[in-house]
Amino acid sequence: MSTHLHLRQDQVYPFDARGIAKRFRHAAIFGALDALNSGERMRFVNDHDPLPLLDQLRARYGDAVAIQYLQRNPGEIVIDFVRT
Repeated sequence: MSTHLHLRQDQVYPFDARGIAKRFRHAAIFGALDALNSGERMRFVNDHDPLPLLDQLRARYGDAVAIQYLQRNPGEIVIDFVRT
């Protein structure tokens, strides 16, 4: 059995949603967020502002995941999701 080690609490894990088929994106994002430990962050990149996804994340995780926009330009959105 393989074990994923979280070696640094301040680790940033990249997640580029542009390369994932649309029908799998939300499940992949939820899975990635579920794998984070407290203090770790996932740097999410997408080609559009994922407002429906953000609503789903707030409903599912509440305050357990902080949402921090780093870039909000047309065609390139970068958001850090931080596990609290």
